[in-house]
Amino acid sequence: MSHTPHELAEEFPEHADKIHGLKTSDAHFAKMAEDYHTLNRAVHRAETDVEPTSDDVITDMRKERLQLKDKIAAYLSA
Repeated sequence: MSHTPHELAEEFPEHADKIHGLKTSDAHFAKMAEDYHTLNRAVHRAETDVEPTSDDVITDMRKERLQLKDKIAAYLSA
């Protein structure tokens, strides 16, 4: 299995323990993390042509991933 870039632990290495804890103790955070994970995998599959799609769709998915990442970052720093 190939490495999927942009995983949460890579994006926020200083918060790795907090991410793990919140995934198990906070349902809202767990949902955001799962949504991010699912979207990140979809972007990776599209970028590597495992599931080819149009550039516009990839761009939209990247924007959505970034918005979700920003929400997670705000949650982690709160």
